[in-house]
Order: sequence, then structure tokens, then C-alpha cells
Amino acid sequence: METGGKLKKGAGGRKGGGPKKKPVSRSVKAGLQFPVGRIGRYLKKGRYAQRVGTGAPVYMAAVLEYLAAEVLELAGNAARDNKKNRIIPRHVLLAVRNDEELGKLLAGVTIAHGGVIPNINPVLLPKKSEKAAEKSPKSPSKATKSPKKG
Repeated sequence: METGGKLKKGAGGRKGGGPKKKPVSRSVKAGLQFPVGRIGRYLKKGRYAQRVGTGAPVYMAAVLEYLAAEVLELAGNAARDNKKNRIIPRHVLLAVRNDEELGKLLAGVTIAHGGVIPNINPVLLPKKSEKAAEKSPKSPSKATKSPKKG
């Protein structure tokens, strides 16, 4: 059957059994840091659908990487504002809660050791013009008269 060229068994479609190419991961092909293969495996294993397309894990990895980069960027800014070199859960909480869109996305999420956003209801604050009100009453004619008993 074989004519002249030697074919190695399991050459993977390479004629003449040339040098084997180094495998390139799907994450590298997509230019991502997040693991496309692992996400694809979890999508299949989780049984979210009967079948999972080839583009689904790539798209999901890209979205997750973007969200992680966004949170880390804002948390890094919060750490720098607090004169710290390391991001701690408090910085993550401040970053998420101060960003409108991330706050809406993670509205029902509790971040462990994050604390709360500093907030005092304006009603509870002391009135700013207490001294000014004592010096000049609004209606001096009413202030001097004693109330009539009826």
C-alpha cells in the first residue's frame, strides 16, 4: 500500500513526519490571561447547556478578565488614596461601591472584611447656622411680645 514516502504512525496529518509544532493555548491565541480551556471545561461540567460552542469559553474568559481588570484598577486607586501599597478587601469594597455600574452588578454581594461606606444621614448632623439664628431672630417683633393667653 505504501509507495515510497515513509509515514510515521500518529503523525497527526503531517506528511513525512516533520517536526512537531509547539502547542499554543487558546488563551494565547485569544490574547487573554484568563484560562479559556479551564472555563470551557467548567461550562461543560456544569451542565448549563447540552452543548457548548467553541467561542463561548473565549468570550466568557474575555468578559471575566475585563471585569477583574476593572475592579483591580479601581481597588488599586483606592489603595493609593489611602497611602497603601497593597490592596486589601476594604479597598475592593470602596472601589465597587463608589462605582455606579459595579455597585449595581454587585448590589447583593457582601465583601468579607470590607466594612461599610462612610455615610451620615444629613438629618442627624447638627445645624450649621445655630449661632447665626441666636444673634438675629427671623421676626424681632414677635420675639419681644409675650404670647397671649386665650
